[in-house]
Amino acid sequence: MSDDDGSRGVISPADRRRPSVRWTLRISQPVILVAVAIAGLGPILWTVKGALSPTQEILKDPLRLWPSVLQWGNLPTAWENLRLGRYLLNTAVLVGGSWFFQLLVATCGAYALSVLRPRYGRVVYYAVLATLFIPGTTSLVALYLVVLHLPLTGVSIANTPWAVWLPAGAHAFNVLIMKQFFDSLPRELHEAAQVDGAGPWRLFWQIVMPMSGPIVAVVSLLAVMSAWKEFLWPMIVISAPDAQPLSVALPRLAETTQQNQVIAGMLITIIPPLLLYLVFQRHIVRGIGFTGLKG
Repeated sequence: MSDDDGSRGVISPADRRRPSVRWTLRISQPVILVAVAIAGLGPILWTVKGALSPTQEILKDPLRLWPSVLQWGNLPTAWENLRLGRYLLNTAVLVGGSWFFQLLVATCGAYALSVLRPRYGRVVYYAVLATLFIPGTTSLVALYLVVLHLPLTGVSIANTPWAVWLPAGAHAFNVLIMKQFFDSLPRELHEAAQVDGAGPWRLFWQIVMPMSGPIVAVVSLLAVMSAWKEFLWPMIVISAPDAQPLSVALPRLAETTQQNQVIAGMLITIIPPLLLYLVFQRHIVRGIGFTGLKG
């Protein structure tokens, strides 16, 4: 049987023809699909329900499938009372800067390791790879001390967006997947451009980057998603309440705010990244092959 006939799989065609296997598949596949849908949509639906429910109903019957009375006014009330517009703007600023620096470091670092290939490139590559095995929490104290007193200058960038932007750029995983994609590009194009007199920067901007649209989209989405939900580091370096992002402000405001308004704020918070994912989900699917580590 040919390997390209489309019949290869975990279950062979002969087993599929057996009645017991066939009925097991017919029953298990819908059950698994429903279970995955519940696991994925369940928290979002519960958030929608909690945002439109009275506070007392949430406390008395938290597992109720739908509110007895729809309180649509919870959303504008939460927007005004919790000052979500201000915190949403703070989040957008932090996410935008984090995305820029992550993409800058990932593209330039991967280009140097994959295309320029300096003599010490392998050492740098393994050093970047080694950082993936270090838990981020173990370096929080050292990183915070660096933020308080930058090397050489001694300037403190605490309570500024730079304290979030600059550490976000040091994202080893983005560098590695970007390098893997650059490795797959035909080197004949690089060599032909160099023969025509293209320097490193021209090769980067006119040859490599125009062909890197899919992986740039994937890295951008990963950067935005990770920066949007980041909680611990912004809480540490941004202590000024008016400068905090939504992920930090909402838990603080939950101590003095009604529960349905807090959940309404959570619902407003998850809408932007959810819409972003729905719009660019095609790029995410196309980028799965790029993010998987191949030999």
